[in-house]
Amino acid sequence: MLKLGVPSKGRLMEQTFEWFAARGVKLRRTGSEREYSGAVEGADGVELVLLSAGEIPRELSAGRIHLGVTGSDLVRDKLADWSAQVAELAPLGFGHADLIIAVPTAWADVDTLEDLDAAAAAFRRQHGHRLRIATKYHRLVRDYLQAEGVADYQLVDSQGATEGTVKNLTAEAIADITSSGETLRANHLKILSDALIHQSQATLFVAMAADWTPDASMALDGLCAQLGLTSPRVPASL
Repeated sequence: MLKLGVPSKGRLMEQTFEWFAARGVKLRRTGSEREYSGAVEGADGVELVLLSAGEIPRELSAGRIHLGVTGSDLVRDKLADWSAQVAELAPLGFGHADLIIAVPTAWADVDTLEDLDAAAAAFRRQHGHRLRIATKYHRLVRDYLQAEGVADYQLVDSQGATEGTVKNLTAEAIADITSSGETLRANHLKILSDALIHQSQATLFVAMAADWTPDASMALDGLCAQLGLTSPRVPASL
């Protein structure tokens, strides 16, 4: 069986179901809301696996599912060398969000990454420790700032409302996803003009480490034909 991992709840699940249904493949939950089971109609040999969006990159990497729908930001942040572990089969056109860096609006002289680098150096000289940037996306943010030559900062983990960390004095800046920017403005934060780290959207990924038996490969070819996609090259099982 070809295992397809899909977000288990919320708008992302609904939009994924709608995307597949528009192409003749019906995905549906079975059982109660607490039961993470589902069914597939319109494609042979495909099993629906309901997972949280954050779990899907891990399951793809481990090869426990063959396909998975999740945000492109999550795959890039959770999987080191992600492009060797998964392939993008199709962007789905929803779930759009930008991963950005934002600082307090009161920082009138900080509008670019160069300004942030200078502010971070001044902050360390004044306070004796590095400027803190709160984020859930450690790998993406760290790699981006390193490539841009920004130093004298430290990333602090945020698993709650990242936009509130500056107000709560647990960070001086944030790196987070945003779609409209309204929450940032409500928390008196502004986006740096040149600090767009990644433009994310829901994407259908293929797992390179999955067990690509002849039956799974045949089911993938059939599903791709139904969805109007070019079937990717996957490693054959030994």
